Amino acid sequence: MKRTIPDPPLESLKTRRTPFGSCNAPHGPLFAVIEGIPAEDALIHASLHIKCIIATTQHAVGHTDDEGRGMLWSAVHSAEMAMALIDGLLDDLEAEQEKAAQARAL
Repeated sequence: MKRTIPDPPLESLKTRRTPFGSCNAPHGPLFAVIEGIPAEDALIHASLHIKCIIATTQHAVGHTDDEGRGMLWSAVHSAEMAMALIDGLLDDLEAEQEKAAQARAL
């Protein structure tokens, strides 16, 4: 059975404060995701960041040795998989929003 409306609805999901950027120092992480960002906005930004990772990693392939190239291509493929998951969610969210808008218009 496919649910068409997430439980809770995606529109109500927001980010929580999530620290990141540890530099193995005696202090805590340097950065944090702020709380309260809508899930759709967070997914859009994640997708854009992953596109940058892919572009940077693909460019780096030409500047490394054979062993390094294999690791970089592995990173590119992993980032592509993550981007596909996020973009698939965003595409479905957009389709659901369009269906909801059409239903309201009737």
